[in-house]
Amino acid sequence: MTYQNTLAFATQLDEQDPLKDFQSKFLVPKHKGKDVIYFCGNSLGLQPAIAQQYVSGIFNNWKELGIEGFFAGGDPWLGYHKQLTQTLSGIVGAKSEEVTVMNSLTVNLHLLMVSFYKPTQKRFKILMEGGAFPSDQYALASQARFHGYDPKEAIIEIFPREGEFILRTEDILEAINKHADDLVLVLFGGINYYTGQCFDMEEITKATHKIGAYAGFDLAHAAGNVVLKMHDWGVDFACWCSYKYMNSGPGGISGIFVNEKHFNNKDLNRFAGWWGYREDERFLMTQDFKPEIGAAGWQLSTSPIMLLALHKAALDVFEQAGGIIPLRTKSEQLTAYLEFLINGINQDKNDELFKIITPKNKQDRGCQLSIVCKQNAKATFNYLTENGVIGDWREPNVIRLAPVPLYNSFKQVFEVGRILRASVD
Repeated sequence: MTYQNTLAFATQLDEQDPLKDFQSKFLVPKHKGKDVIYFCGNSLGLQPAIAQQYVSGIFNNWKELGIEGFFAGGDPWLGYHKQLTQTLSGIVGAKSEEVTVMNSLTVNLHLLMVSFYKPTQKRFKILMEGGAFPSDQYALASQARFHGYDPKEAIIEIFPREGEFILRTEDILEAINKHADDLVLVLFGGINYYTGQCFDMEEITKATHKIGAYAGFDLAHAAGNVVLKMHDWGVDFACWCSYKYMNSGPGGISGIFVNEKHFNNKDLNRFAGWWGYREDERFLMTQDFKPEIGAAGWQLSTSPIMLLALHKAALDVFEQAGGIIPLRTKSEQLTAYLEFLINGINQDKNDELFKIITPKNKQDRGCQLSIVCKQNAKATFNYLTENGVIGDWREPNVIRLAPVPLYNSFKQVFEVGRILRASVD
């Protein structure tokens, strides 16, 4: 597509957009009496307009039915989580029995590492991206310590080459092969939170399996953002949050993927809990744990129904939009248009005032662009905020902007470009 830096062009793209009406399905914060331009869905998605209705329905059932709400009413709570797995499986590219919803992201990461981080005296190391989100770093370090290892020895971080911002796939694969004899786990983010780089999860998984290790991914910035194929790529496990691109509320419930090849693997450790017991025998209250078939067997506690209702409200909007494929198509166009406008500012000023450190190739990124501001970085971010643009600031000089296809438009992208240009003028 040949982009143009005009309001008329952006308006035309919006008129042709099959998802243009989905903006009205979300509640937008205000700034000086007007809707903000919300480009911060990579941190917290907007509230679906139907979310309050869904939660009110749960409150009403609780009021009218009490404990019987688990078994009666329009959406009995006992199996409520199953209403979400079909949509989630499409979002992460899995079979429905390979996914479930439970807990929060870092809790799930720990639980999955109970199963898939099985160190031995010879093979005890974990390979991860350097500069991963801190919560992942803390989780992996504490897991290493729990097993009696010094994280400095057990965790291998791989960083971009000097002078570069993104990791080359060839360097990741080389690191896997270099440590083939002592790696037990490769754990990467699907998309790096800081640069917006989408990793080649398929190739990483292939290389990991070739040396006999497990491959897992934190999909916090990937789920609901890019097309994923967890099952087809042979990924062993993954987890994600629901409050970014899946718009399910601050601290919203998390989800996990466990490849079906591990369902009957008795060599895997697993922390057990009430909600992971076989549903058809759960109320027999037997002592010996019998896991539910599939990822649901990793559940622990009774599902938090309010959080599930928020998640369902958001996922139903995904269903109405036709799933991840049409969303991804629009996302690629929105992000490319923002990139075009930013590059245009640099060209007009004969200076790279805004350096985009997110990969240029669309298959290597999601909707987010991470921009290094060469001059007056914090003042530029503040100028965006003062003019009704909600983005995200990262020290020391990076602004992250994420045009989300469900609720952002091409006219909004045009306006952000105009405001950025005004900030340097």
